[in-house]
Amino acid sequence: MTKLNQIIAIEKSVKAKAARALGDAGRELAKAPLLSGISRTYQPKDEEGEQLPPESTKVQRRVEEQLREVSAAMTRLFDVTATKDRTNAIATADITVDGEVLVADVPVTYLLFLEKQLAELQTFVKGLPVLDAAESWTYNDASDAFATDPVKTVRTKKIPRNHVKAEATEEHPAQVEVYYEDIPVGYWTTVKFSGAVPAKRVAQLSERLEKLQIAVKFAREEANGTEVVEERIGAKVFGYLLGE
Repeated sequence: MTKLNQIIAIEKSVKAKAARALGDAGRELAKAPLLSGISRTYQPKDEEGEQLPPESTKVQRRVEEQLREVSAAMTRLFDVTATKDRTNAIATADITVDGEVLVADVPVTYLLFLEKQLAELQTFVKGLPVLDAAESWTYNDASDAFATDPVKTVRTKKIPRNHVKAEATEEHPAQVEVYYEDIPVGYWTTVKFSGAVPAKRVAQLSERLEKLQIAVKFAREEANGTEVVEERIGAKVFGYLLGE
């Protein structure tokens, strides 16, 4: 009893063998001398003439022989691929998470697609922007974003002041130094907003994705355990191609 995963396991090597057979045959048949042979004997004109040995070259490659070799390798490839594709059409499994069937009877080809997409989605989720942990955030419905508590800060303005270093006398004017003093003139009330999400939310999404990824892998393995539907297409194809 052959399983789908066994067919998948040998598909690559069968494909490589067929490609190698086809390539080798093409290269060999492109070498004209290998397909050519000759046989010749020498007879002197009279009995006193020089005797020369016969010469011959054998045909080393034959088109029909190469066709049979290519046919054998590619027949196996055609059968393995047809068997895999035919079985893929009926191989399904349920995606089960936490004991509950999330999606039933999912085709194995779709499970492979889903596995790849979930891996990419996991990378995306782990890179989501998270809220600054140094701030305290609550969700603000009006802005549809997270917001911090209002923070009140003082706005100051520099006001020039005069400092008399020496009073004026009859002989000298007063010595005055100008300096600036920060005087409160108002108050800023600041609220920060953010479209990021709490780190807890990212962890939650990542955990759920991981569960789903595991469930999809289990489902794929189960679907790949389906008994194959054997196909024998290669013999029909090459029987027609190579027939007299």
